[in-house]
Amino acid sequence: MAQKISIVCVSGAREKLQMAAMIASVAAASGDEVTVFFSMNALQYFVKGQDCEAPPEGAFGVLIGKHAGVPPFKQLFAFAADIGDAKLLPCSMALDLLGIKGTDLDPEFGPPTGLTSFLSDISGSQLFTF
Repeated sequence: MAQKISIVCVSGAREKLQMAAMIASVAAASGDEVTVFFSMNALQYFVKGQDCEAPPEGAFGVLIGKHAGVPPFKQLFAFAADIGDAKLLPCSMALDLLGIKGTDLDPEFGPPTGLTSFLSDISGSQLFTF
């Protein structure tokens, strides 16, 4: 039976974004209903053409960045959206504060979404925060 998985990403740290992306991609590939809400410091890494890397918090984050066999978090989120039909939703308030339009984001992203709407839509799901 498919589960309903919801993930909130607010951190800009490599380790947290990587774990969120791993959960999203594995759950989506397993047939679970996945929704990821991006806000605050996490959102900046998904602007089209953005090539800066998320900074590591510690030694494990450094290893993730150096190891060629670890798919980067952006690739995993794209996989979740493309293969598993995961919804990637940008926070409308964060977009406004950052001066970013929804159309400026990577193509896998859905429409800007308010927190109230997101929380209403995830009723009954398992929630992870990063």
